[in-house]
Amino acid sequence: MDKRLRGSAAKAGREGFRLPGGRRTWLIGGGAALVLVAGGLTWALWPDGRPDPRARVYTESTACLLTPAGGTADKRAAPVWAGMQQASLDTHGKVQFLEVDGPQTGANAVTYLGTLVGGKCDVILTVGAAPNAALDAAAPSQPNVHFVRVGAGKAHANVSVIDDADPAAVTERVRSVVADVLSDAKD
Repeated sequence: MDKRLRGSAAKAGREGFRLPGGRRTWLIGGGAALVLVAGGLTWALWPDGRPDPRARVYTESTACLLTPAGGTADKRAAPVWAGMQQASLDTHGKVQFLEVDGPQTGANAVTYLGTLVGGKCDVILTVGAAPNAALDAAAPSQPNVHFVRVGAGKAHANVSVIDDADPAAVTERVRSVVADVLSDAKD
């Protein structure tokens, strides 16, 4: 037989030999590809059991809290912050806080209170000695800003007072006042 012959004439004497690319090879390759595609789709589309995260849509209204150096962890500020967060859940208004850093004096806290006034907060709450002293100094010059003082003090035209010893009562009163202001602000 001529060695130059290729194909079926050269291999006619060998039984059981098959060229790659025959029907069996295509079936095995196709089955393997199908298993890979099915496995990939199952992995990609399998639910992970957690809901998709959603961004919360807030209104344009904002309530702000001025706290002593301890921030919202301060024992006087914690129930106030809890009430503000509940009001935010009720109204979709934004809540934020700013703590007085440095010396805990009314003169130092006036700067921080001015930051909140300049930030266009719809209501500003103060809690603690320095923030409340800053409120006493700044409130008369800001008649268009609604303030809420948490602790003993005098109410004025633009200043409400929440003076309650029970933290749960403070939380509820703050929630009510802040929710009312945030609801009115979004209308």
